[in-house]
Amino acid sequence: MDAFEGLLRDALLVTAVLALPVLVIATLVGAVVAVLQAATQVQEQTLTILPKVLAVGAMVALFGRFGMALCAQLFTEVVARIPLVTRG
Repeated sequence: MDAFEGLLRDALLVTAVLALPVLVIATLVGAVVAVLQAATQVQEQTLTILPKVLAVGAMVALFGRFGMALCAQLFTEVVARIPLVTRG
């Protein structure tokens, strides 16, 4: 059971490392856009979503290789630990 818990912890850590930077960037861009919209009183829906999509896309493009390497490392670790998990 300890092997499974270790794998679960590692999977959650990888998920957090991959998701949190993207969420932080999307939140910051959204806050900046909201402040600009409040200052200019322009309430166009396209202006709220387009900068967030571009920022998230740039993050994925820049750090996608790192994320895939992290996922591949987790996958090889999971495959290597299969006998430990099945034995109990």
